[in-house]
Amino acid sequence: MDLDKLIAIDIHTHAEVSCWNPFDNYAEEYDRAADKYFKNGKRPTIAETVAYYRERNIGLVMFTVDSEAKLGRRRIPNEEIARAARDNADMMVAFASIDPHKGKMGAREARRLIEEEGVKGFKFHPTVQDFLPYDRMAWPIYEVIAEYKLPAIFHSGHSGIGSGMRCGGGLKLANSNPMLLEEVAIDWPDIEIVIAHPSWPWQDEALSLALHKPNVWIDLSGWSPKYFPAQLVQYANSLLKDRMLFGSDYPLITPERWMKDFDEAGFKPEVKPLIFKENAARLLRLR
Repeated sequence: MDLDKLIAIDIHTHAEVSCWNPFDNYAEEYDRAADKYFKNGKRPTIAETVAYYRERNIGLVMFTVDSEAKLGRRRIPNEEIARAARDNADMMVAFASIDPHKGKMGAREARRLIEEEGVKGFKFHPTVQDFLPYDRMAWPIYEVIAEYKLPAIFHSGHSGIGSGMRCGGGLKLANSNPMLLEEVAIDWPDIEIVIAHPSWPWQDEALSLALHKPNVWIDLSGWSPKYFPAQLVQYANSLLKDRMLFGSDYPLITPERWMKDFDEAGFKPEVKPLIFKENAARLLRLR
């Protein structure tokens, strides 16, 4: 990334539409429920998302979510996102997503994506992927991530996916309690763990874990900052100012809206450059 030209780095954006594979509408009811929950049905292509961020001089980390085992939906290829990142290396980084149920085969894929495709981190969603973060099933993939000392983003808290569906779509919110990451943080100290989103209803657990474990970070995506819990703003302004990260959850929330609301949410001026860019630059080893 050309950091001098970027005003911020969005650590949390989603690939929504593949240009390599035909659209897979299997389990599309989860999309419709999420659209209703977020009041946003926008589904840009990867190229459209990159162009949107380039126009605004914002860097981005992009990933998909591999939920093939739980939802049965074909994932967007990690390789497609990695290609876009290589073609836009001045402002984009690719993370990969591999369902932990893939075990040793998933570990092989992780190594190949790092060595051959240049991915710089990984994304996990314990609720949608239906696993507990400390389950030894995921250990083979964690081992590869730790070997290369890469970051891993874990969804935390409530999930808009499944919200309002019968039985919540069968998805378990409890899988995304951030305290379930403690054993991962202890056993894999070389993985920089990013707790994604304000972790409602477990915000205090997320803050406690980040205060206690120096390899734990928090990304602030998925919510407008004007709705952040007071304690999240408090710690972002003080003890955790070096491990808080700007993320939007685009296309569900736009970076413009997030940044506007950030300026009105009670953050100290001196933490803004840290949260917007400098912390992400350290996490991604760009400095």
